Amino acid sequence: MNCEQDLGAAMKAGMRRLASGVAVVTCRDEESGRQAMTASSVTSVSDSPASLLVCVNKATTMAASLQPGVAFAVNILSADQQDISNACAGGEQGEGRFTIGQWQDNAEQVPLLKGSQVSFSCKVDQVHSYGTHDIVIGQIDGVCLDNDQFAPLIYGDGGYL
Repeated sequence: MNCEQDLGAAMKAGMRRLASGVAVVTCRDEESGRQAMTASSVTSVSDSPASLLVCVNKATTMAASLQPGVAFAVNILSADQQDISNACAGGEQGEGRFTIGQWQDNAEQVPLLKGSQVSFSCKVDQVHSYGTHDIVIGQIDGVCLDNDQFAPLIYGDGGYL
């Protein structure tokens, strides 16, 4: 076993070995309109109340929008939606991220992605700041299963698997 001394670099290298599903988090901000960002740090919190968390880098545009009470969605991508993941991970901001894929607004006017594995509609319940990220806990108020087969987009070791 090779144990590294530079904990920050070693942590990043080690976490690259943890494969995870890929999600696109969306919301609608009154000033900047629709927003989307790719996230791989998404997990369930509880089934009562139904809730999940997503880790959001504080440097992103979306971080300032995700405050308690704000509606947002977590769209778990399907294996054939790599282009959507890439579009929402960098490059254009705002509406430019919605030029790929089929998007439909839910009752809260938050974009949901058609053809995704599942879309969770949520409201921000709590935000916890830690280091470079905010841990956003959302209470789930809607679940849309839009893909009949289990075929998630998986990311690990710096690429799609």
